[in-house]
Parts: sequence; structure tokens; C-alpha cells
Amino acid sequence: MKPLLDVLIILDTLEKEGSFAAASAKLYKTPSALSYTVHRLESDLNIQLLDRSGHRAKFTRAGQMLLEKGREVLHRVHELEKQAIKLHAGWENELVIGVDDTFPFSLLAPLIESFYQHHSVTRLKFINGVLGSSWEALTQGRADIIIGAMREPPSSSDFGFARLGYLELVFAVAPHHSLAQEQEPLSRRTVKRFRAIVVGDSAHPACSTASQLLDDQEAITVFDFKTKLELQISGLGCGYLPRYLAQRFLESGALIEKNVEAQILFEPVWIGWNEQTSGLANVWWRDAVLANSAIAAVYTKSVAGKSSG
Repeated sequence: MKPLLDVLIILDTLEKEGSFAAASAKLYKTPSALSYTVHRLESDLNIQLLDRSGHRAKFTRAGQMLLEKGREVLHRVHELEKQAIKLHAGWENELVIGVDDTFPFSLLAPLIESFYQHHSVTRLKFINGVLGSSWEALTQGRADIIIGAMREPPSSSDFGFARLGYLELVFAVAPHHSLAQEQEPLSRRTVKRFRAIVVGDSAHPACSTASQLLDDQEAITVFDFKTKLELQISGLGCGYLPRYLAQRFLESGALIEKNVEAQILFEPVWIGWNEQTSGLANVWWRDAVLANSAIAAVYTKSVAGKSSG
């Protein structure tokens, strides 16, 4: 394989430089050494790569094909070398990123593009919709980093974390839902009479307030907040939604916000990572998420002075 790679390099340089003399200067070898290497491969394969009948060697059809295909091989070899160097320097081969379902995944698209422009050695794998198991995905080794996790982070020193802010929740119903006409603040007894829409299970942090209110209540369980939103707009149930997700529907009148007694409207949201397996890609992602203004805009930085009604 090595003689073939050597010939591919020679042919590539010869075509670019125009002559064996110029190619030899570029490759720091004598013209005779380059010519011998090419001739040796021609003899081994019983083909002719260069027509040497004229003043300057010209590529034959076989030589032209090997040049074109060979450049693809050289590019791949070069990329493989770069990947090996980056992996040796501490860049992970694969990074698994858990994304809580309350987090707007579309905000990660610019970060993914930026990451791959400079660090394509690391394959990215996203686990979406981890819901209440965000921290479990990290502590059980199913994710290297999690974004948008709720509830309190693990106390183990094996894991690092930083707070993104507080997610604002809103209790919302369709304008034709019976609760839309009820006097506020809604009591637990009143809310319990109506069907709830919950995600995953009622233990999810974003449903924690709702689960306290909706014990023994009829409920429809769905797999993500987009579906929950659609069902609440349709009037099939009630429940809490992230404000960023519900806001435009509140403004358009497709949903109506209702105040509920003793409700908790702000939940802390975190980014967490495994300190023991953290490499350069992990560091890049957590720094990028924490510095991103669009992500920061989703969350409230402080809940001081904000009333739950």
C-alpha cells in the first residue's frame, strides 16, 4: 500500500508542478527517485501511467484515472491523520448529548454547524425527549452531557453542572375549554374535574406542579411537548406548558392563560456533564451552550419578586 500512496503523492505533485524537476523540489527528492517509484508501480501492475516519449512526461488514460481517484484517497488519508491527531489530543470519538424535551432543540442547530466546521473528528449523537430521566441518562452513562435538565442535579463529584436559568411555565387551555370561563385563581378541586395532558409521566419536573394538582384526575399521556401543545389547543385537556412554547398561541388567542392557586411557575434548568469522561468536545459544547444568547433568552435568570399568584 505504501508504494501506491507514494505514487499517488508523486502524480498529484507532478500534475500540479508540471515536471519531475519541479515535483522533486516540492517533495525534497531527486527526479530519478520519483521516476523510479512510478516506474516500479507500473511494472508491478503491468500498466503505463506516464507517456515519456515527449520532452515532458504526460499522463496516460490510466494515469489520469489514477490521479483523479488517487486525490480522493489522499484526501481521506489526510482527514484520517487529522482525526488521529485530534483524538490523541483529547477530542472524543463520539459525544452523546441528552436534550430535555422542554428544551428548544432548534437552538442547537447553529452550534452543531459551528462545531462541525472545526471539529468534525467527533461524531455527535443526540438523545431527545429524555424527560424526567435527564439526570439518569447522565449518571447511568447513556449521555456524556445533558442540556435542559430539571430537578436538582446529582450530588456526586463525578458530575459537573451549571444552571441555565429558570423555565417559566404557564397553565393554559383552549378558549372553548370549560376552564376558560372559570373564575381565577382556579382551585385544585376545580382543575381536578377536567382532563389533564401530561408528557411521559406526571413525574416530569415540568409537570410537577400539575401532578400535585391533578392527583386522581383523568389524563392523556403523550410523548413530547409539541403533542401536548396540540392537544391543549384542540381543547382535549389542560396543563402546564413552557411559556416560550405557548407564548405565540397565547397572543393569537389559540390558548388562554389561567392562574391556579399555589402554583409554581418557575423551575430551575441545568446543563450537566460527566467530569470523569469529559474531553475537549464536551468542554466545547458546555461552553457554547452557556455562552449562547438565544438559549439564555429562553430562561429567566432570577425569580426574585415574581409571584406565583
